[in-house]
Amino acid sequence: MSSIDRDKFARHCGVEILETADGYAKARMKIANEHLNGLDMTHGGALFTLADTTFAAAANTHDFDAVAVNANVSFLKPTTAGDEVVAEAREVNPRGRLGCVKVDITDSSGDTVAVFEGLAYRKF
Repeated sequence: MSSIDRDKFARHCGVEILETADGYAKARMKIANEHLNGLDMTHGGALFTLADTTFAAAANTHDFDAVAVNANVSFLKPTTAGDEVVAEAREVNPRGRLGCVKVDITDSSGDTVAVFEGLAYRKF
């Protein structure tokens, strides 16, 4: 069982890993009322959790552990309860101690909801 499969917080938030491959991961989250902020839009922390979990899944597809050391997210389009969002993470540089991973989150229409870029420290 991988560390992503044991991620209790991601599971609690409803993040489901759909696919992993070398330097790649795809996950989804069905937005529930509990994911909403005071404006009835998806809370940024919920989307960050989806992106961060997908980032971790992609960064940990190798024979070593990787942990986040930096992350940045931009929220581009609101979503709300009932929406399903999908995150796709791809490694930008697959070599060295530091790995950059880009994550795009889209809604069911294919519109970009948020973009995330994370830096992983690879422990090998």
